[in-house]
This record gives sequence, structure tokens and C-alpha cells, in this order.
Amino acid sequence: MTNQQYAGRDLSVLWHPCTQMKDHESFPIIPIKSGQGVWLVDFDGNRYLDAISSWWVNLFGHANPTINAALKDQLDNLEHVIFAGFSHEPAIKLAEQLVNITPEGLSRVFYAEIGSAAVEVALKMSFHYWRNLGKARKTKFITLENSYHGETLGALAVGNVSLYKETYEPLLMETISVPGPDCYNREAGESWSEYSARRFALMESALQRHADEVCAVIVEPLVQCAGGMRMYDPIYLQLLRKACDRYGVHLIADEIAVGFGRTGTMFACEQAEIRPDFMCLSKGLTGGYLPLSAVLTTDKLYQSFYDEYQTLKSFLHSHSYTGNALACRAALATLGIFQHNDVINQNRRLAARMAKLSERFNSHPNVAEVRQCGMIVAIELVKNKQTREPYPWQERRGLLVYHYALSKGVLLRPLGNVVYFMPPYVINEDELQLMVDVAWNGIQYAVQD
Repeated sequence: MTNQQYAGRDLSVLWHPCTQMKDHESFPIIPIKSGQGVWLVDFDGNRYLDAISSWWVNLFGHANPTINAALKDQLDNLEHVIFAGFSHEPAIKLAEQLVNITPEGLSRVFYAEIGSAAVEVALKMSFHYWRNLGKARKTKFITLENSYHGETLGALAVGNVSLYKETYEPLLMETISVPGPDCYNREAGESWSEYSARRFALMESALQRHADEVCAVIVEPLVQCAGGMRMYDPIYLQLLRKACDRYGVHLIADEIAVGFGRTGTMFACEQAEIRPDFMCLSKGLTGGYLPLSAVLTTDKLYQSFYDEYQTLKSFLHSHSYTGNALACRAALATLGIFQHNDVINQNRRLAARMAKLSERFNSHPNVAEVRQCGMIVAIELVKNKQTREPYPWQERRGLLVYHYALSKGVLLRPLGNVVYFMPPYVINEDELQLMVDVAWNGIQYAVQD
């Protein structure tokens, strides 16, 4: 069958995420037949370089032989078992390894399926911890402007990207939003660290006013990904950790998108040398193969729930596929690649090459900023470089880049008018060059009037 035939079948029955389906009247769905490394192949034989790791999940390429072999072996033994009252080796080994590689003191692992579910778990655990301690007034959460933590109702409530949140506002719990440390907004001549430290005064003020009613502060360490790949300095996390301790508030680190090597270290929190009270992981955890998420927390938090059943302190939160054996085995294979290959240092070399190739965008008359954090590069398109006046969102300039890039065999999916690169770690220099060249030409195409 051809692309067109599959696309017709698709549109007769499916509803795709984060998509205005009417767009597909003029721009067809692309059905994918296979993948290999950084490449996807459709049913007409066209190839697409996956420059965004298929929504940031694919670390080591499509059809990775190491992960494939692990899953094939696991299939012959156990696919899944109820995780209440039962356990299995892949879940145990994975938890042991996660405890070993995350910041010291995160000693307990709670599994869920997706990133949003991990955020929900962390929010509920934090609230329930304070309740177990008799501090029933602590019911709120502090979040950063422009943050994104998922699209289930709890996760959506602690996010602040209006595109996703505004429609559902009547359904959401009330949160406390604090202006963030996004360094795109720094003054001329001001460093990232100076700006991020200066902006922390706003968080300090919120904690002073609301600490008695706040369970936790939740942040995306270093990069607000869905908010346009906006970035900030590790000093903000250092100041936040100290303040959360000072005011008796938990710190939740949402490392779902930025964990597992994306920012130049295994976890973004490492760059601030901090340990959060909760760390949420997903996306790259299984190398992009299967849905799995994990919440890591401390023994102190765990012990607050450990009591006789009649006290009703149990954390009664469950998912049918919690601790899925296949997903845990994929995650173990992914961590094995990190362990047996010098991935972090290889990524630093790739990141340096990405930086070099992306320098050309700085001189573009419609690029306000090129920013980078490890294996993430973002290019901010604007109507006026001097004033940083943005293009009207209705013009959908980023969508034009997307369409152009697909026509040239590269999958880019800009966030509004922010073009970004977040490729799998197995990309080579020729593929990086192609990715950057196509993005450059796509921007040229998109900004012409």
C-alpha cells in the first residue's frame, strides 16, 4: 500500500495528538513503515531524519539492536504481571540502577507509565506526606511561568503554557505561578547566571508569603522544553534548593524531557549539584521504545507512609501497567548503553559540533537568539531582530519550516516560532550538517513575505 492509501485509512478512524485535524485536508499524514538509526522511512520509500527524537524520547536510534535483543529475550519470559503484591527482576534491577545513578539520597522508586502520570504521583505524594504529618493546610504548589509538566489535569494545573492550559482552566486546581528565570529576557550585557540569580528574588518572595500552604515547588531543570526551549542557569536551582529547605517545602524536579544526557550531564540537576525531593523521569528512560515513567524520592518521604493499614497512610495510587516487565527491560538495555559506552562525553563532542554548525543562525535577520543546553539547540524566529517583535502566532511561520523540512527529508517540529534540534545521540556529522542546512533553508522559506 502507498502513503496515500494509509493516510486515507488513518483519517477515517484516528484523532492525532496536538493537531488541528483539519490541517490534514491540505497536508497529508505521513505513515511510517520502518526506522533505522536516525532515519524514518514511509511507505513510498521517502526517508526523514528524525531531528527531534520522535518527541524527545529516542536516545539511541530507531530499531536499536541492543534494545531489540533485550525485548526479544524478555518476551519469552514475562510480558507483564500485576505490580501490587508481585514483582519481577527487570523492575527490581531497574530501580536499583536508577537509585545508583540519580543524586544521592533518592532511594525509593515508584513506577508509572508516562511523564504526566509521574508528575501526578509526585504531586500526590508531596501533598499526602504533609497530610500524614498533620500539616493539612499545605495543599498548593508553586510553578514557574511558561512551564509545562504534562496534560493530565494535575500536571496541566502546575504548568503555565496557555496554549495547553487555558481551555481547561475551570477544571484545574489553583496554583501559585512565579515569573521564571528564562534567560531570553535578560538585559543586554547580563550573564545567564546574573539574570537567573536576580529572578530568584521573585520565587523567594512567593515562598515567604505562601510556605505554610505550599506542598512543593515544581520545575523543569535548566530547560523549559514545551515552553519554547527556554533556558536558564543552574544557579537558580541551587538557590531554590536552599530556599525550599529553609521554608519547609518540597522540590520536584521534572526531568522527564531533560534527563538521560540531554543537557550535557546524565541529569540536569547534576549541574547545580542538588538533590530534589522528587525526581520525575520518563521519555528517554526506555530509549523511545515503550511508555514507562518513574518517580524517585527519599527514604524520609517513604517512611511517612509506612504504618499500620488502619492509619490510612498508604499511598493508594495505581496504574494497571505499573512496572511493566517489557518496558523495564527496555529501560535496562538503555541504561546498559550508557554504562558500556562513553555516551555523555560523546554527546559533549556532538553538542560542540551542533554549536559550531548553528553559529550561522546568529547572523540571520529574523533570528533573535540561538541558545543551547547540551544536546538541545533552539533558534528563536522573530519579525524584528532589533526589537524582538515576534511574528503573529496566526501566521504559523514555524509550520512553514516544518513543511519545508519534510519535503527535504528532515523531521523538524518547531514549537510555535522556535526551531529546535534534539536529535538521537547516534547522529553523525553528515546528518548533523544536513539537519542544520535544511533548517536554515526552511527558515529562509518561512520568513519570506
